[in-house]
Amino acid sequence: MKILLADDEVTILEIMKLYLQKEGFIIYVAEDGEQALQLEGKYHPDLLILDVMLPKINGFDLCRFIDRKVPKIFLTAKSEECDKIKGFSLGGDDYITKPFSPREVVARVKAVLRRSGMMENDVRCLKYGEIMLDDFHKVVEVQGEKKCLPPKEYALLHFFLKHPGQTFSREQLLTNVWNYDFDGDERAVDAVVKRLRQKIADARSLYIHTVRGFGYRFEVTDK
Repeated sequence: MKILLADDEVTILEIMKLYLQKEGFIIYVAEDGEQALQLEGKYHPDLLILDVMLPKINGFDLCRFIDRKVPKIFLTAKSEECDKIKGFSLGGDDYITKPFSPREVVARVKAVLRRSGMMENDVRCLKYGEIMLDDFHKVVEVQGEKKCLPPKEYALLHFFLKHPGQTFSREQLLTNVWNYDFDGDERAVDAVVKRLRQKIADARSLYIHTVRGFGYRFEVTDK
């Protein structure tokens, strides 16, 4: 699931991005309202986390420019009741006052998504470096560009993304990706790996390393 996080404090952006990515969310960050509006229109995130006091376009005004229904959480140093009422009147689903615990924000994000019915199936995306795999919609993106992967290439990438840094023999890959009833040999693994490498070649921080005489390891150099 995609979340837009907008705050003019870089430290908050970095910390919250790290915590939310660990939970499987895809995060887009903005340091001002104009950038947030552009990212919202481009990526259509599933939830917005907005600092009320954003430069250029504040969080409240930003909501007025967004014409689609999307869950919103407001972040602010203000704790006055009138500000909270204003946030909720603009469609806000929660209101968190700074300073806050990153774990609290993660918990509130999940609660808002559950209330909105968006986490009923515990949908997760896998993202490493410049690669994103949305297993609910069966979409793969490399540097933001969608890649069309046949079922077996998709299944192999999904398996590698779930086990970064681990080495697997061709037999293990056949068992886990092709299943036990596959009627073929280990050369099928080499063929699919070769095609998959070509399609994710733009992801400079990721690659499939050949372990001579054994199998393959999916390397992640920039998680």
